[in-house]
Amino acid sequence: MPNTYTSLHYHIVFSTKNRTPWLSREWRPRLFEYLGGTLRGMDAHSHETGGVADHVHLVVSLKPTHMLSKVLQELKKASSAWMHEEMRVADFAWQDGYAAFTVSASALPEVIAYVRGQEEHHRTRSFREELEIMLRKSGVSFDPKYLD
Repeated sequence: MPNTYTSLHYHIVFSTKNRTPWLSREWRPRLFEYLGGTLRGMDAHSHETGGVADHVHLVVSLKPTHMLSKVLQELKKASSAWMHEEMRVADFAWQDGYAAFTVSASALPEVIAYVRGQEEHHRTRSFREELEIMLRKSGVSFDPKYLD
């Protein structure tokens, strides 16, 4: 085959350090814009960003040359600095880990809608409950003691 063709889409979730509710509803959209711009700067495509006070969800398309762990490392580093400088949240930090799930192109609209609905669905479900459901649905083994 003379060319390379890929369809590499991810649903990524990560939380604030100790799930501290640092992400204020008032300026959360600015953070989401910043995250999307940072991804574009890395030559990735951000389809949607959403979340609540203690975690974010991203729907992202990457190139084969991207290394997921490096993209997340740079994204968290840049957005932490932005939170310190722009939002003046001196103690802000992201949790070290993350969850990342591959998404088929045909499922992108459904996952994007799910990410857009974060505020609504977290009225009845905690982040931990949501994460456990996502991990089980994706067949990812986990130790519940490491979800907090």
